[in-house]
Amino acid sequence: MSLSPKLSPSPSPSPSPSPSGSRIAALGHYQPSRVLGNEELSTMVDTSDEWIRRRTGIATRRIAATGESVTDMATAAAGKALAGAGLQSSDIGLITVATCTAIDRCPSIAAQVAGRLGIPSAVAFDLNNGCAGFCTALACADHSVRAGAARHALVIGAEKMSDVTDWTDRSTCVLLGDGAGAAVISAAEDTGIGPVAWGSDPTRGDAVRLVDDWHPYFAQEGQTVFRWVTGELPAIAREACHRAGLAPADLAGVVTHQANLRIIEAVVRQLDLPEDVVIAQDVVESGNTSAASVPLALSKLTARGDLPSGAPVLLLAFGGGLSWAGQVVTCP
Repeated sequence: MSLSPKLSPSPSPSPSPSPSGSRIAALGHYQPSRVLGNEELSTMVDTSDEWIRRRTGIATRRIAATGESVTDMATAAAGKALAGAGLQSSDIGLITVATCTAIDRCPSIAAQVAGRLGIPSAVAFDLNNGCAGFCTALACADHSVRAGAARHALVIGAEKMSDVTDWTDRSTCVLLGDGAGAAVISAAEDTGIGPVAWGSDPTRGDAVRLVDDWHPYFAQEGQTVFRWVTGELPAIAREACHRAGLAPADLAGVVTHQANLRIIEAVVRQLDLPEDVVIAQDVVESGNTSAASVPLALSKLTARGDLPSGAPVLLLAFGGGLSWAGQVVTCP
């Protein structure tokens, strides 16, 4: 498989003939301005900076304002990605938002983003696959573009986890943060998004969940998740690389779901990666932002120049279900 998308975005023609591949044309991200540090959190619940860092690696997280919605954050990230791709709103043929914290059921967050960005007639839908949502949505957009259903797509991960946080539960409230990340996917002659490795283990469906009552809140079986992820995810990572025709040693970077620094380090150790591979650790400053975490971390790395254009990067996410999805992509 070739992972060298070099084409410039082009106007949206009739969808046929179908392109042979797709690529990430641009990225964008957004985080709320309020920073909630461990010391402040320790005044709200029985915890400490040392306790949080030792168990999770997290130092800070961003918290949205009361009136700041998932749609607000998704639109901000998507607008940056659209501008970075050099496209017009009318060029977008598909919008999908990965989220599990949207209060609005209908119209979808994707439809609201389309309205705010002036996108006239794209298919728009939300996708809920928990923390694996962005990588799942990215695969769906890739399939749609390669099938000729759209030439350019917006894929967004956006979460307001603070809305579903039990601030009295120190085992979960220390983990969660808010934010959004977005990618523009464009048709390309070469393959810039590798075949997805995805699936679920529904026998462990209750390990990560939103407790469903009038005010749902996040809950998880932490040890179950840790054992499952560290035991299963390395093989899934290798399978995603294999489907892309690469070995883990060929990667320039790895961006996993930013759930917990201990989990990230345990998974990466098992891949035997070269020392110069860039490993995303945005969880330290952003916390666990669920479906937003992969695009948020990837967008930050590329914006800082830590991952150069054309570099192959493994995206890998897992979450409620237990579900997983991952693919190798070429950096824009």
